Amino acid sequence: MKIARSYIFLAATVLLGSCSDEFLDLRPISTPTSDNFYRTADDFKNAVNGGYAALQAGGLAGNSYVFGEITSDNTVAVASGSVTDQDEFDRFYIRTTNPFISNRWNEGYNAIARYNTILERIGGVTMDETLKNRYMAETKFLRAVVYFTLVQTFGDVPLVLKPVANPDEGYTFGRAPKADVYAQIEKDLTEAEAVLPVSYPAADNGRATKGAARAYLGKVYLTQKKYAPAAAKLKEVIDQGTYALLPSYADVFRVSNKNNKESVFDVQYKSGGAGEGNSWPNSFAPQNSGNAVIAFGGDGNNQPTLDIVNAYETGDLRKDVSVATSYVNAAGQTIPDRFIKKYHDVPVAKNDNGNNIPLIRYADVLLMYAEAVNETAYQASGEAFTYLNLVRTRAGLPNKTAANTATQQAFRLAIEQERRVELAFEGHRWFDLVRTGRAIPVLNSKKDQIRLVNELTENNLVFPIPQSQIDINRDKITQNPGY
Repeated sequence: MKIARSYIFLAATVLLGSCSDEFLDLRPISTPTSDNFYRTADDFKNAVNGGYAALQAGGLAGNSYVFGEITSDNTVAVASGSVTDQDEFDRFYIRTTNPFISNRWNEGYNAIARYNTILERIGGVTMDETLKNRYMAETKFLRAVVYFTLVQTFGDVPLVLKPVANPDEGYTFGRAPKADVYAQIEKDLTEAEAVLPVSYPAADNGRATKGAARAYLGKVYLTQKKYAPAAAKLKEVIDQGTYALLPSYADVFRVSNKNNKESVFDVQYKSGGAGEGNSWPNSFAPQNSGNAVIAFGGDGNNQPTLDIVNAYETGDLRKDVSVATSYVNAAGQTIPDRFIKKYHDVPVAKNDNGNNIPLIRYADVLLMYAEAVNETAYQASGEAFTYLNLVRTRAGLPNKTAANTATQQAFRLAIEQERRVELAFEGHRWFDLVRTGRAIPVLNSKKDQIRLVNELTENNLVFPIPQSQIDINRDKITQNPGY
């Protein structure tokens, strides 16, 4: 029996939108249907704002650390509570029924359904054409971000580019080759880049910009090993002059300094009891720490490994900003416990913090550009060194030079190391290792340290398709090898 409500391609009819002029005011509006909602400019303002809010979902940004960090040598799963679901990622025995897998698929396609409906309906609405074109560009950008998340996670995925009128139609979609998915991502980002503004007024900070589209396009090219196009596009981000490294690494992550010059694209959060708060600061603070680390206590998720603690070079200013190895409890005792410091706020309630989640920031752009330039051709003390060293200088570290990084492979390893510590706990490590072909050798070399059940193989480089999707559409949806 077909269960309509379970299928991924049902059009979303509940929109999280804005009832005011504040972009970050994402309180739910009523639950209009598609037929009576998409009629006015304000309807589309609410719909597009809801499209940004969709990125907060646990399957997308909210639990991104499960896919990007716990799978790597950076962090391990919490030692109690929902340990099994996260431990499967830590040790790579992932069930096809794992809820993190299901949530990523379902919430990804729920978001895509929103975006497809906006793009389908907006053309027929009378409104300012410049604003209409911008809303379309923002929506294409968001759709590209979500499809990039899905294709990195699952490989081949259904490519749905229009609203699905009924559940039966949804059953016609099988898994499209990832090359086709990447081609659509590139198309969406290219079209978005052509229209999006360089910046917005303060009330609209956080929306997709021309620089964000360029940066994502550069990352998509880099992921596909299209090094020359990646370098060209990332250089456009650098040359547009919109972004800069902040002098202090700590300032990048201060809640009071959100959407700063280093922010290229963040998922926006807002504390205050409206359901728009970020849970990470409470989630990552140590278990049983009371209010010693953060008000309302911590859950101990995403605990840093000893390996990442030891990965920082002596004198690296990023270490104390990013990770701690102990805290002082209410009794004045020093408790040894590794935890992430990078995200901190004073929450209004548990899990109601104001931190944004960065998806791409300028340091990432600089390091991606250096990587792409090196892949096109190694040049001793050339341009790639210049951009790598901008990041190292901010961290208080000496420059890399041809004297200590004498080959293309040595530079690759230098970039790998720099990305690991610069972007620690931001969800990049696993996908970096997969992109560069280093996941299997790096993690297998640390098998005992990171508690792998078995050595990784090529099958582990993508995650399983949710079993529920196979069960309801066996003719079209097949499982990834090894699961």
